[in-house]
Amino acid sequence: MAISIVDGSTAPAPQRGSDPRRASVLLIEDEPELAEEVRLELEAAGHSVRVAYDVDEGLRAARSGWASILVVDRMLGSADGLSIVETLREEGDSTPVLVISALSSVDERISGLKAGGDDYLVKPFDVRELSARVEALMRRRGETRATRLQVGALEMDLVDRKVRCGGLPVELLPREFKLLEYFMRRPGQIVTRAMLLEDVWNFKFMAQTNVVDVQIGNLRRRLDPTGQRNYIVNVRAVGFKLDADG
Repeated sequence: MAISIVDGSTAPAPQRGSDPRRASVLLIEDEPELAEEVRLELEAAGHSVRVAYDVDEGLRAARSGWASILVVDRMLGSADGLSIVETLREEGDSTPVLVISALSSVDERISGLKAGGDDYLVKPFDVRELSARVEALMRRRGETRATRLQVGALEMDLVDRKVRCGGLPVELLPREFKLLEYFMRRPGQIVTRAMLLEDVWNFKFMAQTNVVDVQIGNLRRRLDPTGQRNYIVNVRAVGFKLDADG
């Protein structure tokens, strides 16, 4: 199935991120009526929209690099739309993803965010809220930020998505990279679990989960497999901080 360019235009696709105020939205949704409603709302707000209707079509469209934002339905026929998100994250694609779903339990929301989603919106929803969430993701994506970070022995290149520790390359998964970036932008600052859940995992609710501790443990082992040096230290009863020179 070909990618549906729902505005009917044959003009060349805009480049990703060409206008920080406008999003190029790839909507992956198998309900035509809902897809049309979302498309009209987003286009009325000035965004460009393309629609894909199943997992294979959606993944091909996402890999084209056109979209600055992905809106992905959880249930695409008999398939789970999260498979698209997981595949893209494994390939190093960090395009922001808004997951939409009728699955509303806390466990399902956590699954969506742990798969690499940046936000989660439960059906039924007001399309105006979806548009507002898309624009919030664009604002975060469009922030002017340094492309190279260095804190002590830690170096991060955000363009090439490479990390070095003590001059040696460190291979990180996408979520680990995002977590380390968060700490490197706040060296020596105490960071709470709630801050990490909200800012790194984009949780919009209080969740009972150990995902932060698990991922920090994984990140520590990536940075120093010997276990002799903890770059991210625990602050008793508060949270964590990056102590790259300690």
